[in-house]
Amino acid sequence: MQVYSIDGITPVVDPTAYVHPTAVLIGDVIIGPGCYVGPNAALRGDFGRLILEEGANVQDTCVLHGFPGTDTVVEKDGHIGHGAVLHGCRIGRNALVGMNAVVMDGAEIGAESIVAACAFVKAAFKCEPRSMLVGSPAKFLREVSDKEIAWKSAGTATYQDLTNRCLSTMKQVEPLTEVEPDRPRMDVGEVKPKYKTEG
Repeated sequence: MQVYSIDGITPVVDPTAYVHPTAVLIGDVIIGPGCYVGPNAALRGDFGRLILEEGANVQDTCVLHGFPGTDTVVEKDGHIGHGAVLHGCRIGRNALVGMNAVVMDGAEIGAESIVAACAFVKAAFKCEPRSMLVGSPAKFLREVSDKEIAWKSAGTATYQDLTNRCLSTMKQVEPLTEVEPDRPRMDVGEVKPKYKTEG
């Protein structure tokens, strides 16, 4: 792991979490149990505190940061998609922030909400639980359905399983020079993209 202390404050990573070796953790970062932090994610706790609660995931190339004296929090089972930026905000329990979305300072995303891919959530924005937020600036579209919450929760469960898979089987290797006969596929369950599901 690329982990750095600053001003005598060192990141904390629960032993049951997985942080990819190319991710960077600086300063006041707290990674809780069963969390996943993906390749090239940057969690810079050099001004404010960054907290990932149990079972949260922060995927590839995400950036978490905040102003001095603030907390940037991803609550339990939060799901932060590839390339998202969180700055001094709070993401509620079991909420999803889509790929390349930006959530700004003081924003509070309610539990079981979905922030659509590429959405821009303005500073100090607040929404109720189960909100579907879309656009730039992000606006409330409708309530998240039970089927969508089930889909989101299943996706998060695959990342929680990925944490365990990484801890137990991931290792750096040399690439093969050709595709082997009968090359196996990953066997990780039946979670599908949202457009292939109902509701």
